[in-house]
Amino acid sequence: MKLLVTVKRVIDYNVQIRVKADGSGVEKDNVKMSMNPPDENAVEEALRIKEAGKADEIIILSVGNDKAQETIRTALAMGADRGIHVKTENDLEPLAISKIISKVAEEEKPSIILMGKQAIDDDSNQTGQMTSALLNWPQATFASKIEIDGQNAIVTREIDEGLERIKVSIPFVASCDLRLNEPRYASLPNIMKAKKKPIDTKEASSLGINIESRIEQIKVEEPPVRQKGIMVSDVAELVQKLKHEAKVI
Repeated sequence: MKLLVTVKRVIDYNVQIRVKADGSGVEKDNVKMSMNPPDENAVEEALRIKEAGKADEIIILSVGNDKAQETIRTALAMGADRGIHVKTENDLEPLAISKIISKVAEEEKPSIILMGKQAIDDDSNQTGQMTSALLNWPQATFASKIEIDGQNAIVTREIDEGLERIKVSIPFVASCDLRLNEPRYASLPNIMKAKKKPIDTKEASSLGINIESRIEQIKVEEPPVRQKGIMVSDVAELVQKLKHEAKVI
């Protein structure tokens, strides 16, 4: 069984996001970048499935500029087998990413596609669902537990009401929750081995799919600064200020 895991290079979650002076986007120059945290859980889950003897190969897929290969190498150092880099200089929308994943899946024919439930930069939470629809595969989103059982999988999902267990047939698409597992750290020997593992690079434009953006980003700006709170002496004063100053009642 072959596993395809998608990873995205994002601004590190510990970095304070800064908007560019011209409002065209967020500052990425000289900013620490890392693998999207939920994608780390997807890589870890793939490794555990392989270590349990239920998978033979783990392929890492990333879409982006040349530096996306650094993220692929991180996953290879964790223990994945090989990488695929679809090169583009543009920031693509979730639908375009889903089309690329689907195209690669048609070529590689994986049994399971694993990805993070959402990226921490755009928070779209759309790629897994769109990929499932394009491939016409079952989907298991927000997975907090995955159990492979022959040609099926039992997936525990986190929903508003609690936990939901569903049964999906293989092949399927799963988006991984942070509570699925604890990603491992890459050991120094594996980091050295990762440098020799193959990464197949192809241009996004060569895939024969339409990845043009359908949404125009007009401006990015900081959220409004929160005003300093005030103390009130009693409930009557609170009601007075809510009614006449805040005008919310």
